Amino acid sequence: MSLTLDFVSTIRAERSGLVDRLSDVEGLTTWVRAHAADLDADPGFTATEALREETVRLRQAVRALFAEAVAPEPPSRADAAALPGFAESLALVNAAALAAPRAPQLSWSGEPALVVVPAVPAEPSARVRAALATAAVEFLAGPERGQLRTCQAPRCVLYFVKEHPRQEWCSTACGNRARAARHYREHKK
Repeated sequence: MSLTLDFVSTIRAERSGLVDRLSDVEGLTTWVRAHAADLDADPGFTATEALREETVRLRQAVRALFAEAVAPEPPSRADAAALPGFAESLALVNAAALAAPRAPQLSWSGEPALVVVPAVPAEPSARVRAALATAAVEFLAGPERGQLRTCQAPRCVLYFVKEHPRQEWCSTACGNRARAARHYREHKK
């Protein structure tokens, strides 16, 4: 799963209802540590409440851009009514991406390799937000955006990239749930 899809999927539905993996500082710390390499973060990274709030705002902005990208298909039911406006979301994502510019560097230790490093010194929280925003920009400007879909299975609130022409749901479990719900509706009559 791409970093951007994983980021917007930090809000998900479970049997107990909506679950936000970034609802507290510990949740954000755990999530960032699990993605430390992608986020240019120290593996011992510890979040603050201010960073958590800014990261949740960024996630909502990216989810608003995802909702625009899947239109006219309906957006995720998780937070469609609570998303910020499109222009505000676009401005926030672009500002976050600019917060800590990154520059490609060539590393040559036996084999040439591309390494992305901060172009200017930036605080760890700015690098994390910039990496998340940059990943969202690259995703939404890339070819996968055309295959972005909202899972319409009962209780699912996730976005997914359609990888097969007949794919309708984000997972096999969601497909099974949707088929069972359809069977129940048809045979209830």
